[in-house]
Amino acid sequence: MKKITMQQIADHLGVSKFVVSKALSGKGGVNEATKNRVIEAASQLGYFAQKNAYIKNQADPHSYSETSSRQSVIVLMPNIRFQTRESLYWGRILEGISGELERRGLGMVIISESRVDNILHILNPGGILGMIGVGQIDSSLLLEVHRLGIATVLVDHEDALIPTDTVFANNMDSIARLCTHLIGLGHRKLSFIGDLSFSRSFRDRWFGFRDAMERSGLEPQQMDDPMLCLKGVESGEYAEELTELFRSKQREDKLPSALVCANDLIALQVIAILQEIDVSVPEQVSVSGFDNIDDATRGAISLTTVNVPKEAIGRRAVKKLMERIENPDMTIEKILMSTELVLRDSTKAPSSSVN
Repeated sequence: MKKITMQQIADHLGVSKFVVSKALSGKGGVNEATKNRVIEAASQLGYFAQKNAYIKNQADPHSYSETSSRQSVIVLMPNIRFQTRESLYWGRILEGISGELERRGLGMVIISESRVDNILHILNPGGILGMIGVGQIDSSLLLEVHRLGIATVLVDHEDALIPTDTVFANNMDSIARLCTHLIGLGHRKLSFIGDLSFSRSFRDRWFGFRDAMERSGLEPQQMDDPMLCLKGVESGEYAEELTELFRSKQREDKLPSALVCANDLIALQVIAILQEIDVSVPEQVSVSGFDNIDDATRGAISLTTVNVPKEAIGRRAVKKLMERIENPDMTIEKILMSTELVLRDSTKAPSSSVN
């Protein structure tokens, strides 16, 4: 393949090679809008995908061993409010990562810094073996890692601009199986609840929901439905708005018979809201989640959900990172981990008066 140069990127955008060089160097000198245009054009032209586009990691790919503790892996989790060890979801993934690293005699350094200029001094390619990014990470941060040639695997996130190995739960197929089960119970009025802009996993779960509905001859909700754009899904700040929406649907007798939530935290909040407005779960409305966090079984109504093998995802990310270090030229992979449908008390066949 013909090598893509900075001059070609400059010609494509109608700017100078100097501007392109500044934008790709990460050292400043161009405004944010121009930098983003350059990064996007470079990605589209294949600049990032070619060999020697950036400095290569000088760490010896064979320098780690099962007993050596001299090498460490960075675990980058910029969303410090929600992507922490205490998180019911992310914490389990971290346990899988740390356990597999420990088994291999490797150290782990968790970084929650989100500013590129503050993280550059940490990302010393000669001092680390590789990096695992967990959850949402800005493109600018990933670009710095890519620029330094640090082997990287992303968990539950991918970036269209930067080619990287990724590990996900099989979100689309999993939610489709869940929806097919609910439809098989007799539900015909199903709605998805989440924020489609929140993460790739949420969007994939929506795609799976939509596919199951269409294959069953049912009409999925419209994209402008407010239940598809909840704000503050991490903190639950959408609760008041969602309560009013449910009250309105209740008055109009338009409540769905089944609510398919993008994750368990949303599902548990939805159950609390429905109980607050005197809608019984699952007698009037069935509710399902996704992830199978510990709290899914702690309430008065245990939650039907999809069990995500969180620790296994963390372990697989480490294994993929080691494979990438050993074989840097191997084809980039997107790994989908199998899940399991967990049926509990929050779902049942709809009553004739509901459906």
